[in-house]
Order: sequence, then C-alpha cells, then structure tokens
Amino acid sequence: MDKPLTLLNHIAPSFPVPTLHLHDQVQTLDQKLTINGPSKLSGHVHISGSKNSSLAILAATLCCSGTTKLRDVPNLSDTRAMGSILSSLSAEVEVSGDEVLINADGVSCVEPCRDRVKEIRGGFFVIGPLLARFGEAAVALPGGCDIGSRPVDLFMRGLRALGAIVELRDGKVEARVRNGRRLVAGKFRLDYPSVGATETLMMAACLADGVTILSNVAKEPEVIDLAHFLNNSGAHIEGAGSSKIRILGQSQLHGTECTITPDRIEAGTFLLAAAITRSCINISPVFPSHISSLVHKLQTAGCRIRRSGRDSLEVSAVCENGDRVFRGFNVTTSPFPGFPTDLQPQTMALLTTCNGLSRVEESVFERRMTHVQELQKLGARIDLSGSRALIYGKEKASALVGSELTAMDLRGGAALVLAGLAAEGRTEISAAGHIYRGYEDIDRKLAGLGADIQISSSTASVLA
Repeated sequence: MDKPLTLLNHIAPSFPVPTLHLHDQVQTLDQKLTINGPSKLSGHVHISGSKNSSLAILAATLCCSGTTKLRDVPNLSDTRAMGSILSSLSAEVEVSGDEVLINADGVSCVEPCRDRVKEIRGGFFVIGPLLARFGEAAVALPGGCDIGSRPVDLFMRGLRALGAIVELRDGKVEARVRNGRRLVAGKFRLDYPSVGATETLMMAACLADGVTILSNVAKEPEVIDLAHFLNNSGAHIEGAGSSKIRILGQSQLHGTECTITPDRIEAGTFLLAAAITRSCINISPVFPSHISSLVHKLQTAGCRIRRSGRDSLEVSAVCENGDRVFRGFNVTTSPFPGFPTDLQPQTMALLTTCNGLSRVEESVFERRMTHVQELQKLGARIDLSGSRALIYGKEKASALVGSELTAMDLRGGAALVLAGLAAEGRTEISAAGHIYRGYEDIDRKLAGLGADIQISSSTASVLA
C-alpha cells in the first residue's frame, strides 16, 4: 500500500481535453437536436470506444504506479468528467485525440471533487482503487441518469468483506483499512450482479493481501475488459465473464497500454437506427457476441444481419420486394448475456413502427420508462403500467409525426433520436446534452449516413 494520504476537499484543474474540430463543443443540457424526417440511411459508421469500459479503466489507473496509455477513449461528457475526477486527486491526465495518458503517482488526496462525482455514476468507482492503494478514501454519493435506484450498499458491504471500515456520512462514503496496512482478501457474494459493484470490488481486491472470491458477479463484456487491463498491469484475476471471480492480490500494479473495446450499446443503437428507417448500413468495429441478444430480436423482426468483415456487421432492413413491414417482438431486460437495459428505450422506438402487439418489460431500473410519454407525443400508441409497456405497432411503415420532445436521460434520449429519424416532419429534442453523455458525435455520424440532423444551443457555445 502507498503511503496514507490526508482526506482533503482538494480540487485540481479540470480534465485537459483534446484538440478538437470547432464543431466539438461541451455538451450542455440546453442543447437541442433538430431532425427532419423520415430519413433513409446508407453507408458505414465507425463505432467509438466503450463509454462504460473507459470509465472503469480510467478509475483503475489509480491502482497503477507509472504511466498508463489508453487508446480509443471516446470524447464524451462522462469520460471528461471522469478525467476531471482523476485530476481532482492530483493524478496527471494528458489527452491527445482518442489517446489518454494517466499517471497517479502524484495523487495527494483521497477525496475527489464532489461536484464531478455527482455528475456520473462511474465516478464512485474510484473508491476501490483509492482504498486499496492508499488505505483510505472519501467519495461522494454518485450521480448519473435518474432511471431508478442504484444503491451503494453492495459496494460498502463488499469493501467491508475485504477488511475495510466503511461509513456513510454527510452524503459521502468514507472508508479506511481496518488493520492500518492494506486490505485483506475475503469472500463476498453479491445480492445482484451489479456491474459497478463487481468492477469496484475487483479493483480493490487486486491490491488486497491473499485470495479474494467474488460470486454472483456481473458477466458483462466491460467486466472482462477491466480484468484484461488489470491483468496486463500485473494483477492475477481468473473467471471474469463467469459468475465467480478469483483474485490473487498483488503488492503493487504497474502502468500498461490498453485499447478500449468498441461500445456495444452504440453499435446496437446504430443497428436499431437502420431498422427503424428501413435502411441498410455497415458498422465497425463491433463484437457480435456482445450484442447477440439484440441481433436475434432484429432478425426475428425481419432484419438481415451478416458479418461483412472480421469486425464488421451489415444490417439490411429493406425486404427484397420493397416491403417495409416488420414484425413486433417481446423484450425483457436482464443482466448480460440477456437483453441489455441500455438498449430497451431505443428498441421500444423501433417497436412503435412494427406490426402487431409488442411487450417490453424493464427488470433492471424501475424508472427507465420516461421516454414513453415522449414517444407518445410523436403518435406512438403505448400503454404503460409500472415497468411494463404494451406497444401497438402500425400495419405498415411508421406513422410517427414530428414534435417537440425532451430527452430525460441518456438512452431515452437516444430513443427519441431514432424515433425522429422515422417520423414525418420536424422533430426537436431539447436537453440533448443527456445524449452526448454516451454517444460521441452522434449528430455527425447520423448526418454521414444521410440523416438531416443538426445540433444547436440556446447559449453561447464553449469549446471543449
């Protein structure tokens, strides 16, 4: 364990950001997307690095001595916020394009900027690395989209199982190692396979004394990405991607190089964009196994999806006879390898244009249905009861009509973009900054495929 540090409310300069085109601006909630539809898409779109993998791996660099180099880090408001969190701890963060260099050897406090942590859910992940490397941490309760309860009790109980004293007070979680030296290995079973809790405990256990066993853990690809990064940094992790992970703690980890995996949620969103506009596009890079549940549903509806290269997929949503009728289907969200909750709102947008009655059940987040009332403004017929929705599809092509909408959260906002692409006339989406938390250059990418889409702001733009 590195030398203990003082708990400070220290705020270092903001996360340095890359040199960008003038178009690239700080995305604020007052921004508006305007879409003139219906759209017909064609061509190729590049899938950016995974937001969720980037946030976890950026946090994990706090475990490492020396410099870490990350490639394909997406330029998003969430990744910039995580960079600011690291900077607020006095870690060195340098950005050049999609490459980020981080060196945490100069960390001088263990309490990151409260305001930045409250911006994103992933900001809380730093509690594991800070506690493991420096013996103490104080991290504000996290923020992120208001889509339901995401309590930190799993994090707290898991850290206690590793020999930490953990207390919640004044809106932050304070933790320190009980023995005054380092965390100790333990066994912990998660009540629910939370991705964030799995990743945080995995990072902490990498520097604990002994062998830690975590069970009923998340199996998401992002967990595997983090395990690969930590193993390349000198950790010894086995079982990532299964329900049980074994970690042999090391005395220290070192910097390494890592390429962030493609964002499976962005890839799925563009597949759905092709489907809802009844278009044909190619996407890459993508790992089909990461989105197999969505691919199966789209094929059931009538899409043709095939591999067009080593890491490419081609989706064709236009039938040979020109028919644009798709069959509806049912969706229940669940942890990986089930249907991802982060694609539920976008899938519902598609289902409003499909034939027949479709059912969507959200089993992960209890408030992830705020997009329903916005889709209804476009003419969608949806009956909502709690976390269950019945979608009455159209007999033929979309009957959605453009309207003024508001993005309530990241993925719900993406659903509105897809619906706007299919709707007749102009759709204006306010609070579009939510969308840019998880989609790099979504307006430019869609415009490159042929969509008529523009972004504007009611306030003066600030260069990122």
